[in-house]
Amino acid sequence: MDSIINFLNNIFWGYILIYGLLAVGIYFTVRLGFLQIRHFPEFFRSVLKAPSKDRGGISPFQALCTSLASRIGTGNLAGVAVAITLGGPGAIFWMWMVALVGMATAYAESTLAQLFKTRDENGQLRGGPAFYMSKGLNAPWAGAIFAVSLIIAFGLVFNAVQANSIAGAMEGAFDLPPIGVGVVVAILAGVVIFGGIRTIARVAEFVVPIMAGLYLLVALYVIATNISEVPHILGLIVKSAFGFEEAIGGIAGAMLNGIKRGLFSNEAGMGSAPNIAAAATPNPHHPSSQGLVQGLGVFIDTILVCTATAILILMSGVLEGGSTLTGVPLTQAAMGVHIGSIGTYFIAIAIFFFAFTSIIGNYSYAENAVVFLKGGKAGIFVLRIAGLLMVVWGAYESVATVFNLADAAMGLMATVNLVAIMLLSGLVVKLTKDYFQQRKTTDSPIFDPKDYPEVAEKIDLNIWNEGKK
Repeated sequence: MDSIINFLNNIFWGYILIYGLLAVGIYFTVRLGFLQIRHFPEFFRSVLKAPSKDRGGISPFQALCTSLASRIGTGNLAGVAVAITLGGPGAIFWMWMVALVGMATAYAESTLAQLFKTRDENGQLRGGPAFYMSKGLNAPWAGAIFAVSLIIAFGLVFNAVQANSIAGAMEGAFDLPPIGVGVVVAILAGVVIFGGIRTIARVAEFVVPIMAGLYLLVALYVIATNISEVPHILGLIVKSAFGFEEAIGGIAGAMLNGIKRGLFSNEAGMGSAPNIAAAATPNPHHPSSQGLVQGLGVFIDTILVCTATAILILMSGVLEGGSTLTGVPLTQAAMGVHIGSIGTYFIAIAIFFFAFTSIIGNYSYAENAVVFLKGGKAGIFVLRIAGLLMVVWGAYESVATVFNLADAAMGLMATVNLVAIMLLSGLVVKLTKDYFQQRKTTDSPIFDPKDYPEVAEKIDLNIWNEGKK
């Protein structure tokens, strides 16, 4: 079994996705006219507008925070450190490039998720890749493959991985027993996820801005107190990216590790964030506005949070002198240089919140997949119990083998999603042109189903006609 999983991971992550995700990002960037650069202010505007009322929906800001809850995890602390130790400072430059084109991919997939959203039996808005594959491409089988893969990766295994990170950090900083930490995390997560999507969104809306904000404030403090070093650090990142500075693995190592870690961190094209994007009531009431919101999520995750970690590490000087530290220990050591012994505890607490919010964010995606598979209330209950048990298990067990399974499942879902959004790219272009054409004359573009006869029988007209009122 291990050999099969390793083979699949080699195919997905060694060939298909490392190039596929990047190529699709470049494709949408060019075809959408460099949307993320030309219309960058619109990404913020789509989040900051007052939420509109819609039965069964959450606000765009709640959707952004929930997707960030999943995106901003231990990868932003440990993953960046690994990228630097394996690929040198130049890896950060390639993370930036991946995020830049990934904003267009994230926009495309979440715009489609909004367009094909529907309501479940309780009136809650639902949607995502499985839905636009089933409706937009008339391929329910592809949607089913995607949904099952999503449940395995995000609903189960990744929660064990996040719990393992929390337990390790708590044990190292406070000498707390892993099993005890796992039980407490499972109880806290259970309180949130048993409240459903709306409760998850409300918790994310409260915790994520504080969590990310405090981390970025510490980074800004470090930058401000070492401002004279900033030009040197930024120069080092760019020079190392192109091999002008000695770097581990040279330009190829910097590029490969930066791209891999960037793709894993921001999740653009994976098909994860669109599941919560579909649950939002966009304002303006147009699918493109929620695509813009999720594109901003990629920017915040990589350009802000990952860059903050990178600067903290590179400014600390910990890597100088042949240090063998990597992952969380490297980030903790760097923080210790900047703010003293409290840095170890700060990173441990940051990991707790980053990983905990990832658990509830990941669960929200998986619940959406269960709804697509028509699992009903019984299926959702089983998912909740199984997900919480994985949290407890992951806190004290090695998750290496099962993490490989999650990588394979995520590789499969991402591959299916990339094919789907490419096949539906013409629709994304039409929606984008419609949105920005209207923006020339109004602050609130409105989606009119009559202008899209090709999908009139595939979308929920009740939802979109309500929004026109």
